[in-house]
Amino acid sequence: MTDTLLPQTDAAAAPDAATPSFLDRAGTRHPLPDAAAEAQVRADDRAHVFHSWSAQALIDPLPIASGEGATFRDYAGNAYLDFSSQLVNLNLGHQHPDLVAAIQQQAGRLATIQPSMANDVRGELARRIAEVAPGDLDRVFFTNGGADANEYAVRMARAVTGRRKVLSMYRSYHGGTATAISLTGDPRRWANEPSDGSVAHFMGPYAYRSSFHSESPAQEAERALAHLEQVIVLEGASTVAAIILETIVGTNGVLVPPPGYLEGVRALADKYGIVYIADEVMVGFGRVGEWFAVNHFGVTPDLITFAKGVNSGYVPLGGVVISQRIASHFDTVAFAGGLTYSGHPLACAPGVATFEVFERDGVLERVRDLGERVVGPRLREIAETHPSVGEVRGLGLFWAIELVRDPATREPLVPFNAGGADAAPMAAVAAACKQAGLWPFVHFNRMHVAPPLVISEADLVRGLDIIDEALKVADAYVVA
Repeated sequence: MTDTLLPQTDAAAAPDAATPSFLDRAGTRHPLPDAAAEAQVRADDRAHVFHSWSAQALIDPLPIASGEGATFRDYAGNAYLDFSSQLVNLNLGHQHPDLVAAIQQQAGRLATIQPSMANDVRGELARRIAEVAPGDLDRVFFTNGGADANEYAVRMARAVTGRRKVLSMYRSYHGGTATAISLTGDPRRWANEPSDGSVAHFMGPYAYRSSFHSESPAQEAERALAHLEQVIVLEGASTVAAIILETIVGTNGVLVPPPGYLEGVRALADKYGIVYIADEVMVGFGRVGEWFAVNHFGVTPDLITFAKGVNSGYVPLGGVVISQRIASHFDTVAFAGGLTYSGHPLACAPGVATFEVFERDGVLERVRDLGERVVGPRLREIAETHPSVGEVRGLGLFWAIELVRDPATREPLVPFNAGGADAAPMAAVAAACKQAGLWPFVHFNRMHVAPPLVISEADLVRGLDIIDEALKVADAYVVA
């Protein structure tokens, strides 16, 4: 494939690589660096913005001036390759002209309309989503983001089954609202308990750190499924409304399920009359080279939740794709839920544009090619040359580099949920990346590779080179 960037902004609006600049709110262009502008942004933020998941006095958010494609700049003029796609949502990159134009055009003709009325762009996006969803998932309930998508999927499952309990993995993140944070298995749940008491957690497959002492992917799938069935039985199968799992676990490790696992989950759900919810908030819409990651595994859930990549987060949007069986329950029974901004036209317009860009520019094929030909081989090469790399894994443009202090024992480079001084080794690796012009995605003892899907091959290779060099910092912590 060619090494050509997919369309970005026009020349008049794009930051000039030789003379970087930014547009202020009045549309006036200013050269970078701009210390005064940076100081004002920082002062307003520190005085008035309350940040998520943070101790407010211990953070210093970086003021950002501009972005284009796979790169963004701070007010000092420093450019960073965005290897995290912000929060793994910016699939079509910063300031994609088609998405920007779609929002502008929609604002000019109909900025908003309530969800109880029909709207052309809302209906078209729902149709397009249904056309690429597997099986008979052909109805879409729109939400404002991923957390409330998972909230509403659970609500649907409970209404249809008449049951209350939901099972989810320990290594998971499903959102920050009441039920979604209860579904979450990672430490972000702890401070928010108790919340929804009818959630139980189970161990999912993770071959590198197998909870089941497995010696092969097939054995890992078999034993993880046996464990899940035990949890279903011990929790009371007749009380379980749904099993929710990220098709590929995202923030908690880019854990690609072994062959047969998702098919086994589908079979267990059918056996016990349980609704299977696939959380595709992070991996949907091209991240692994498929519209939905379940398509890669040939599995059809009952509900799919989505957000992020559906419109690259340009305007908040999420939703639930619903099977005919679930949707038909509400043909004559009112669905007890709704949102003022469900299917907001300004959010749906860039969603439709996303489909057009994907189809025109062959984005899915491009992601598969780059993952198989560039990222996978290079990361495996990196793993061979750095003793701090325990394992690399992933699909498409979604990978994890798991770092260890001891390759023999697989002791993580930093402890689970490490903070402060305990997290210093990973902080040092991240700092080396930033110093070299790459903004990394770091979580616990892992670095994730998740750049915008429109990144050029040259920038992708350059980013992997930066990571390769930064891992020398991690190597210094490996036991002799």
